[in-house]
Amino acid sequence: MGRYAGVDWASEKHDVLIEDEAGAQLFAGSFTHDEAGLRSLCRTLVRFDVGLVAIERPDGLLVERMLDAGLRVLALHPNQVAAARARFRVSGGKSDRFDSFVLCELARTDHHRFRVLEPDGDQTKALRALTRAREDLVQSRVALANQLRAELERFWPGPIGLFSDLDSRISLAFLKRYPSPKDANALAAKRMQAFLDGQHYSGGKQPAELVAKLRRAPQGCAGELECAARRTVVLSLVAALERIVAAISGLERQIALSVRVHPDGEIFTSLFKDGVITAAIMVAEIGDCRARYPNRDALCGDAGQAAVAVESGKRKVACFRWACNKRLRAAFCTLADSTRHWHPWAADHYARSIAKGHDHQRAIRTLGRAWCRIVWRCWQDRVRYDPERHRGLQQHITVIIPSSSGPGVVDQAATMRMAAPLLKRPNIARLPDSNTRSVAAE
Repeated sequence: MGRYAGVDWASEKHDVLIEDEAGAQLFAGSFTHDEAGLRSLCRTLVRFDVGLVAIERPDGLLVERMLDAGLRVLALHPNQVAAARARFRVSGGKSDRFDSFVLCELARTDHHRFRVLEPDGDQTKALRALTRAREDLVQSRVALANQLRAELERFWPGPIGLFSDLDSRISLAFLKRYPSPKDANALAAKRMQAFLDGQHYSGGKQPAELVAKLRRAPQGCAGELECAARRTVVLSLVAALERIVAAISGLERQIALSVRVHPDGEIFTSLFKDGVITAAIMVAEIGDCRARYPNRDALCGDAGQAAVAVESGKRKVACFRWACNKRLRAAFCTLADSTRHWHPWAADHYARSIAKGHDHQRAIRTLGRAWCRIVWRCWQDRVRYDPERHRGLQQHITVIIPSSSGPGVVDQAATMRMAAPLLKRPNIARLPDSNTRSVAAE
């Protein structure tokens, strides 16, 4: 490849080192993080005919600009770079210029151990922007809801637990109308009924029961001025939460539309009964470049569903995988946790893990790893999940009546009962014929 470069990125400047194939330094310098600096950086890399550029991040404006300039980029994990520093400096010292040297050396000597970054399509990047923005807003909503709960506990804990969630639409409407104990003094069953009707309440509790629960809460001792101040704080937090909840709802509508028109959207939505958001996260995080995960184990590892084996002498243990795509891990855990309630094969897989003594989280990851293999196959073949082609499921739901005179006969009624959770799905599997191997006795 000839020449290699290492780029240590930062928020204000980027240190660059370029070497030839023998390791001789050809260029070293810094570029500011502005339009002129980025243009100059890309021109320099192109002018020196750099074959590979190593950097510690897989995305961002700098990476996009280098890819747009036609450069081949190696996105290295920070843990890999940190582990390599001791190869070149035993003192433990660290600097941005030294990091660019380490990155350049890894690109020059170990490029065969890393995969070149393949950019995703515009639809995938747009969906990734939407799902990650929603994730950030959800975190902000949770933080504000916790702040609101703490504020109410200080002077009026009655509304906490009155409805399903403190940041739900009906809870925010209630606090907007009754932000302090003084505002709720005249609240009776009749007024509560009118409020519930206006909010289309479907919680199943009677107005008198809700009012009684509100009255049973401990009373605060805040003075008039303090109560007025805390009332203002509650109204401010409610207003902020209302805006964030509305923004999340808007993003979720856009995400649902985007994933349905995405070329790979149908592959992932076919895995869920009602999980468009999780399906969209899987599409966005896995991407549309099939070379990114050349085998199913690569996807299992990046999704955090495969344990890390640690061996030393006679000791061999499986440890939790910390270095992975956290968003993708959460998505596969959500897939596993949701399917164990309605999918016969998933429910059996989860139950067998629990029977082995695994706790809930480990059993979910075990099931998530099994789903990873199925998802990888569907993704590589560009086909939606089809229960009819899922051999593990077909073997699980098929019930064979043993026969001494020949091959067993499929018990159609029992098999239909086993397949009942899948009957409401559009891609329902056909009943297997009598040649299907029985697993009823296993």
